Amino acid sequence: MAMTPEEFYNRAVAAADDEQRLPLARMTGWDISPFDPDGLRVARLRPPVLPEPPRHGEDPSDCSSCRDRDKGIWFNDRWRLTRIAKVGVPLVLMLHPRDHYDLADLPDDLAAELGVLSTHIARHVQALPHISRAHLYRVGDGGAHLHLWFFARPEGQSQLYGSWLVIWDDLLPEYPADLADTDANAVADALVTSFGGRR
Repeated sequence: MAMTPEEFYNRAVAAADDEQRLPLARMTGWDISPFDPDGLRVARLRPPVLPEPPRHGEDPSDCSSCRDRDKGIWFNDRWRLTRIAKVGVPLVLMLHPRDHYDLADLPDDLAAELGVLSTHIARHVQALPHISRAHLYRVGDGGAHLHLWFFARPEGQSQLYGSWLVIWDDLLPEYPADLADTDANAVADALVTSFGGRR
């Protein structure tokens, strides 16, 4: 059984310094870290807040993903793909079910389709010139409507490997929108061919 919120918090604070700051993560010493560990310090861990605040779209009538179910670069009857603007890496795409589901309540047939569809999207992102990897993320704390993020890691940028990619994306200057649009359209066209659906 998992620790209670209070047990988890108290255990973490017990490992902190006199200012209740935890030591820097081992990851900050990795050569792919975007931060110089000298002078960097960890924020204080705040006590738990219960009950947790609701996520955006807990009520489907107030869900922006449901309202935007007909917006995107690719669609089929059950899914839609959108391009996220104003990012630092070459391309960030988001996949949403068109109906209101979160990951844990996704029906089995949609869950199976999600696996195949995600693989097709990753293949098409990685087929773009000068893209080495398609990173796939699902977090779910900000919104109740399932959304998966596909981040394109630029070729040759080994410092952007792995879990730091989303942080680097936020630090990098905005990638040119016209180039991202061209790549997003190429992925959507390839998806129509390989998986079906429409633009």
